[in-house]
Amino acid sequence: MPTALALSPHLDDAAFSCGGLLARLAQAGWRVVMATLFTGSVADPEGFALACQLDKGLPAEVDYMALRRAEDGAAAAELGIAPPLHLPFREAPHRGYGSPAALFSDTRADDGIATDLAPVLAGLIAAESPDLILAPQAIGGHVDHVQAVRALRSLAVEGPILWWRDFPYTVRDVVPRAPLADLFAALAEPTVTLDAAAQGRKRAACAAYASQIGFQFGGEAGLDARLAREGGIERFRLSGALDAAIPGLDAG
Repeated sequence: MPTALALSPHLDDAAFSCGGLLARLAQAGWRVVMATLFTGSVADPEGFALACQLDKGLPAEVDYMALRRAEDGAAAAELGIAPPLHLPFREAPHRGYGSPAALFSDTRADDGIATDLAPVLAGLIAAESPDLILAPQAIGGHVDHVQAVRALRSLAVEGPILWWRDFPYTVRDVVPRAPLADLFAALAEPTVTLDAAAQGRKRAACAAYASQIGFQFGGEAGLDARLAREGGIERFRLSGALDAAIPGLDAG
């Protein structure tokens, strides 16, 4: 049984960006592991970190990340994959990024999270022995996505990696910010066409992140509108050579 390992910066990124492919792989008999990097709970959040949950209608006493981890488990079930893995690293607002603008600016000089992530990712890859890794391109420029890419690239992984286009940043701007575009420019651009079942599973998985849907899309109608703009297609960059058949893949 082949294994796919999706490395998601946040508790929604993999489902939003390549959930349809994850569902198709599971349906085709793959073992699919969805691991999220930045999921650590922080007691008594303050400042901008606290504002990030208050603006979603969640009071200070709620363990925001525990709620999101539960949503992630529900999303995995909708995709038909195994219960997800949650790494304990802290999101950017807990690492000194103090405003929305800072989350999409250059990474802080004192943010060494990529160095901390790298050996943990290496251990995870060794333990899971994936035939395929899925990871972000950091389109949109969120610092957590950028640091995730840097950590993974530092490992010089030999196996194939499908680097996903980070949804919904891909449909927010005509030309979304892409600070790492040069890293991917020379790579092949395969696409995956989702059948109706995979589209339905992806939509249900996205909706499972109930704490995020209003903030990200303005509600489920907005989610549906943004997904419709993708046209049932997920787009990637490919490093390495694919040895296993990928359902719905057009190598481009």
